[in-house]
Amino acid sequence: MKHFAMTVLLKKDPEVIRRYEEHHAHPWPEVTKGLRRCGVRRLFIYRFGLQLFLFMEAADHFDLERDMLKYMEHPRAREWDELMRTFQEPVPDATRDGTWVQMKEVFSLDE
Repeated sequence: MKHFAMTVLLKKDPEVIRRYEEHHAHPWPEVTKGLRRCGVRRLFIYRFGLQLFLFMEAADHFDLERDMLKYMEHPRAREWDELMRTFQEPVPDATRDGTWVQMKEVFSLDE
């Protein structure tokens, strides 16, 4: 099993935060099915203030770049991604355009 941690910020607007959380309370079925199809086993998003933290577990064969590109081939996945980007701001020092950036693992307590 592979693990991934990512972060992004939400825009500083209570309505944006409300809508973001509302969408994630009822994600589109094509989105969740598409993630599972490409190898994602478990995915969690946590929020503290404007900071979002995503933790994802994926199959051993999962490649983040390759499989997320494959996932994004579905029109509803692209539509979801475009909508979610309207709620997001880049984290400081992000090299990407305001979307999720991968975090480096610095510690793990594992059995």
